[in-house]
Amino acid sequence: MGKSSTKKNIIYQMIYEILILILPFATSPYISRIFGANGLGEYSYTYNIAGYFVLFAMLGIKNYGNRTIAKNRDNEEALNKIFSNILAIHLVVSVLCVFVYILYVQFFAEMKTYAAIQTIYVISAVFDISWFYFGIEKFKMTVIRSSIIKILNVAFIFIFVRENTDLWKYCLIMALGMFISQVVLWIPLKRYVRIVKPDLKEMKIHVMPLIILFIPIIAISLYRFMDKIMIGMMSTKTQLGYYENAEKVCNIPITIIASFGTVMLPKISNMISKSNDKLSGKYMKISMRYIMLLALALAFGLAGISDTFSVVFWGKGFVACGNIIKLLSVTIPFIAFANILRTQYLIPYQMDKEYLISVILGAVVNIVVNYLLIPIYGGIGAAIGTISAEIIVCLSQSVLVMRKIPMKECISQFIMFVPVGIIMFVGVYQTSKLLDINISSLFIQVIAGVVIYGVFSLIFLNFIKDEIFMKFLNNLKRKFGKGAKL
Repeated sequence: MGKSSTKKNIIYQMIYEILILILPFATSPYISRIFGANGLGEYSYTYNIAGYFVLFAMLGIKNYGNRTIAKNRDNEEALNKIFSNILAIHLVVSVLCVFVYILYVQFFAEMKTYAAIQTIYVISAVFDISWFYFGIEKFKMTVIRSSIIKILNVAFIFIFVRENTDLWKYCLIMALGMFISQVVLWIPLKRYVRIVKPDLKEMKIHVMPLIILFIPIIAISLYRFMDKIMIGMMSTKTQLGYYENAEKVCNIPITIIASFGTVMLPKISNMISKSNDKLSGKYMKISMRYIMLLALALAFGLAGISDTFSVVFWGKGFVACGNIIKLLSVTIPFIAFANILRTQYLIPYQMDKEYLISVILGAVVNIVVNYLLIPIYGGIGAAIGTISAEIIVCLSQSVLVMRKIPMKECISQFIMFVPVGIIMFVGVYQTSKLLDINISSLFIQVIAGVVIYGVFSLIFLNFIKDEIFMKFLNNLKRKFGKGAKL
């Protein structure tokens, strides 16, 4: 398959993951003003129910398929067989899920028009083979195709969505964009793998590992999808609209962080297949410092600008989003830490049961807290439930691996960035109190946060003589030194 650059793959995957969110986020001010919180809540409710059927259609294949393809990508014959067998399982399960969703729309769905349009989104899961390209570390190709489609999506929304009666058009554009982005990945497939006749016996080998990795995905979905469904059922569509917008903002830093994990999972899995544990450990140490540095910056920074951002971005009708953003930003460091453990240790080392235990605990806590708080506090209650779940998942995964990973050393890689983040939050938040709420004050807050966190972080990295940072400084010195001589 040839070697690929980890740095480039991380950048490509960041772009890919952000593009999945950037469409609804980039158009969010426009859509929020047209449909209002209630209209957004109606879209979110139908989308998240359809999202559950997509989860079942994927059956844990994104993690398992990614890992398995990565381990066998250097053996062409094995790659062809494994891909074909996993694909056959996926097609059977996903087609069945589409059929069940159609029955749901016909007999049970609220807002049948919107739910029917979401059928296209569910069908898109049938064609999802992104896991294969991630496994062979071909990230650039998926990014280019997705970029073109997402840009067209944005254009179509601004062209065709004009009035509050156009919600069905918005649903259709979003669903078609997802469908087309999956279908186009089949065009270059024959360059990398050959589909052979599936073998029933070999297919059975993959079923149980897929189910084991599917259960935690469903558990995670209980605090990624179910919280919104519970708000829609136990509170109001307006509260769901507030939560939907707040979560969109918080999902962007989470997605940036998750992109590292998506790239590192096949990388580490391939290393383990070659018994290169020492190098995989080095990658984890680097990830702990730099991913957590980024996660803490995004968490404290987002919390600091939340009140100003909500009003500037969506209008005064969405001022309630500010407090929800503050709460959800608390989850970012915990999600980042757990993501490193999951994608660079638990899944590559096939510790699937430990992973399963942690996310089931998180799901149970989330449902209980949601059930108690959503009827009283709406979106705020769901945010508290999400915080509780993510903390439980992070702590339980840490406990389950602490005998195999030097946890104190991992935490020491980033703990000093916590006070730096607090200083930034105080500076940014107090700045908002001194200024009027407008786009200029938001810009000033962002710049202040970048400067505060950036300066203190650079001082700390220089103080501890961080290897990567010192290498970067030396490269700069050589570059400018040559320039000075010229």
